[in-house]
Amino acid sequence: MKYVFFGSPEFAAIILNQLINFGFKPEAVICNPDKPVGRKKIIIPPPVKVLAEKYGIPVIQFEKLDVASYRLQVPGCDFAVVAAYSKIIPKEIIDIPKLGTVVVHPSLLPKYRGATPIQSAILNGEKTTGTTLFLIDEKVDHGPVLAQRELEYPISNIQYLILQKKLAELSGNLLVETLPKFINGEIKPFEQNHTEATFTKKFTTEDGFVKPDDLEEAQLKGGQTAVEIERKIRALNPEPGVWTLGLKAPFRMPDNKRIKLLEGCLSPDGLLILTRIQVEGKTPFVIKA
Repeated sequence: MKYVFFGSPEFAAIILNQLINFGFKPEAVICNPDKPVGRKKIIIPPPVKVLAEKYGIPVIQFEKLDVASYRLQVPGCDFAVVAAYSKIIPKEIIDIPKLGTVVVHPSLLPKYRGATPIQSAILNGEKTTGTTLFLIDEKVDHGPVLAQRELEYPISNIQYLILQKKLAELSGNLLVETLPKFINGEIKPFEQNHTEATFTKKFTTEDGFVKPDDLEEAQLKGGQTAVEIERKIRALNPEPGVWTLGLKAPFRMPDNKRIKLLEGCLSPDGLLILTRIQVEGKTPFVIKA
């Protein structure tokens, strides 16, 4: 059986690497174009492209994904796997593989459909999360489920990047176990309970703003404000980032200074403790207790 792999970022690269290591090497990889990164605008390829080239897998990078270009450039395959591919895949392309298109989604669907399931689970204080493999249809994260798996440990103190890596590894393992059964017709997909669906949104810079008064309250009094800010720090770093203007504790900084809140934790009595920050124009530094 031949397949193509859609994906671009590190999350997708971890999954692709596991598939390759277990003998599931795709006929081609479809990822986003290289893009400029940082102040110097250095052109950087997506992690999936770097990995694919390492293994000699053809890489196709569409500026615009349309069926004519797809049929012209992508080899014929029996199914496709999609993991963190940010472009909308047209129905005409979805319908091409005879077995269908398998999507990896890092939540226990139908909860947390959409672009930010990992960050949203952290922000909402979920005790655990997991991953889902489903067959794509024309609606967002809506199709019938092939398999699901829950993480075996709580996520209440895990940062986004770490949780993302754990869920990618979990997803890769689940794919390796599920694809042979899927190919052999041994799995009967089941419909999601759409009445229980919840949705996520793409976070912006403004979503990462913490009011100075709220931050002071969290540091001096704790409570629910401290809990919510600590979750925000874990969920929204490194992108879009968490920030405030000025800082009153543990030491005072000017109100017009933008300060990134990079790491923090809750003390035993529920106070927010900032452990790593970055003042505008400066390098990040650790706050010593």
